[in-house]
Amino acid sequence: MQARRMAAAMEDGVRVRVGGPFRVLLGVTGSVAALKVPELVGRLLELPGVEVKVVTTDHAKHFFSPDDLPVVVLGDSDEWEMWRQRSDPVLHIELRRWADLLLIAPLDANTLGKLASGICDNLLTCVVRAWDRRKPLLICPAMNTAMWEHPLTCRQLGTLKEFGYVEIPCIAKKLVCGDEGMGAMAEVCTIVEAVESHLCSVQVTCYLFNPVCVCV
Repeated sequence: MQARRMAAAMEDGVRVRVGGPFRVLLGVTGSVAALKVPELVGRLLELPGVEVKVVTTDHAKHFFSPDDLPVVVLGDSDEWEMWRQRSDPVLHIELRRWADLLLIAPLDANTLGKLASGICDNLLTCVVRAWDRRKPLLICPAMNTAMWEHPLTCRQLGTLKEFGYVEIPCIAKKLVCGDEGMGAMAEVCTIVEAVESHLCSVQVTCYLFNPVCVCV
């Protein structure tokens, strides 16, 4: 049965992950670029075999409505409501175990500073602090140009890259605030392409559109 399923997937050009879907955990922070979260989630769900959950900071919800997303959206209150006694699951650990890839888009200046310093004071930063660094973690910085040009930004991004996190670089454009310059989050298509390129990097069997590519 499994062999037939794999053969059919290869013939149809569909990516298959043995054992279930490829699980992407999307972290969202309080940058105005969070306006693009519904589009980003929709594009990620178009990738064959991909399942998505969202972890959002409270401030990020100012820019999008969790009710508009066709996936599970979790926040700080869920962390505390889930745990009542010693036998209960710890949400940030459960999410760490669930996900094959963590994508933080957008990553605002505040959370960038927290991650570089090891601060874990909300659900998302706790997931990151507990993250299994054998799995990919992608970061998409997004902030005002003046914040981007601050010396701390380069230093903090360097720290995260030393941890093994992969930066999807920001771009220059006219920002929502009216300023023009570097600091805008990468385009959604660029982010989705980066995620897709990592689908075959975990230690699972997958089949790509080219049937000669088999990654284990």
